[in-house]
Amino acid sequence: MLRFSPVAWAKLVYLRDCGDTEVGGFGISSRDDPLLVEDVRLVRQECSPFTVEFSDEAVADYFDEQVDQGRQPDEFARLWIHTHPGDSALPSGVDEQTFARCFGKSNWALMFILAQQGQTYARLRFNVGPGGSTEIAVEVDYEVPFAAADHEAWEVEYCQNVKGVGAYADHILDQRWALAESADAPTEFLDAWSDYVGSDDFALGPERFADDDIPY
Repeated sequence: MLRFSPVAWAKLVYLRDCGDTEVGGFGISSRDDPLLVEDVRLVRQECSPFTVEFSDEAVADYFDEQVDQGRQPDEFARLWIHTHPGDSALPSGVDEQTFARCFGKSNWALMFILAQQGQTYARLRFNVGPGGSTEIAVEVDYEVPFAAADHEAWEVEYCQNVKGVGAYADHILDQRWALAESADAPTEFLDAWSDYVGSDDFALGPERFADDDIPY
């Protein structure tokens, strides 16, 4: 079962409802329980109602940050979380391609989708041994300790990372994006994504996140 702490779940729902597009990120899990999501982290991305495109540099920056904090890849790089603005949480063909291409080299990975009306989808995939995948249940675990919601901080994170594309790059979202860039948004990224190529722990190389073909 995939479990969310109450604050992680509240944050994900809040981020889902900030705009009209998909929103994607990574789940940060408990060191002792890789399927207990304690936080949801966004990275810089361009979004439409059907796609989320992560910035390669932003993902590399996120990885560096998590490693510097002492976390292992199993704690921050195995749970791919994104939202659907419609009422279906079933993965699209693009979702399936992304999951296979970007997470197919890690020992295990999980794709989680939260739709606008509350529907959920979670599938755990193993890429070692005979491999395989299975859908698993999802719940909010109210027995784990959790902090209060922080809408202001979540709004800042959304503004810093999510940018609409095409018809969804409207002036309101652009203004929020510009405000974030001029205020607290990072001004430079750390090591290049290619630094992780060849590492079993970071089996996501630039060839898997080319700028012209990232579908999410």
